[in-house]
Amino acid sequence: METERRIITSCSAMTALFLFMTALMASSSIAATPTQSFEDNFNIMWSENHFTTSDDGEIWNLSLDNDTGCGFQTKHMYRFGWFSMKLKLVGGDSAGVVTAYYMCSENGAGPERDEIDFEFLGNRTGQPYIIQTNVYKNGTGNREMRHSLWFDPTKDYHTYSILWNNHQLVFFVDRVPIRVYKNSDKVPNNDFFPNQKPMYLFSSIWNADDWATRGGLEKTDWKKAPFVSSYKDFAVEGCRWKDPFPACVSTTTENWWDQYDAWHLSKTQKMDYAWVQRNLVVYDYCKDSERFPTLPWECSISPWA
Repeated sequence: METERRIITSCSAMTALFLFMTALMASSSIAATPTQSFEDNFNIMWSENHFTTSDDGEIWNLSLDNDTGCGFQTKHMYRFGWFSMKLKLVGGDSAGVVTAYYMCSENGAGPERDEIDFEFLGNRTGQPYIIQTNVYKNGTGNREMRHSLWFDPTKDYHTYSILWNNHQLVFFVDRVPIRVYKNSDKVPNNDFFPNQKPMYLFSSIWNADDWATRGGLEKTDWKKAPFVSSYKDFAVEGCRWKDPFPACVSTTTENWWDQYDAWHLSKTQKMDYAWVQRNLVVYDYCKDSERFPTLPWECSISPWA
């Protein structure tokens, strides 16, 4: 399926500490708060018996076994905003397992869908987790990037967020921007930036051992099942889509995530993003000339603008 490249990334403890400290200072103006309970926000998509909660209902668990996985989606659709969730990923031997956290304009993988993806690719014990991000417009994806992390995402909860407006998509990990995907008004018939269709937010856990770990060479060890990913503190600040006259049809700049400061990275975010680019990028489709002899048009847009 997707092309996988193995690049060994070495990060010193001091550099990792620097990133952690700058991350704490980054985007201090972004302050989405958790919004109500699971039942208030989500519906189970399939396999309700593979979904559990903590006693207080604040932690949600999705499990995968040899029979099936599980998934949930928001009850509402949104067009533009800030979407955030804390996840703790499957620990131990998770090869072949994918935990997906994404936005999509359709309930299924329809041929005309728009989609914004975080996919967490499982590993053999002792190997690093890989985050794959992707963007779809009208059913066309193939815009993968892969990153390693500066922490073990199985030991504790970390925050994964999406900032989406008409100017840029930014993927954040603990408020650190790891990927910036820009729009451009220079293209009259935009075929790469998803800005027209409202989207649900989803998460799921499923078996993808045909491609997820070392290109499918590492298979899921079902003796280790069930595999469990956990969630808490969902937060959203976005324009909720309401038919037949949604307020999200046009950009209004009434909200912080749709104003000028959210159209570009801040100075501190640019510092963090530069560190990520130097140290954590495992694969970038915009640098894969073998796969794309003519690089896609959007690869020419600077993420720094």
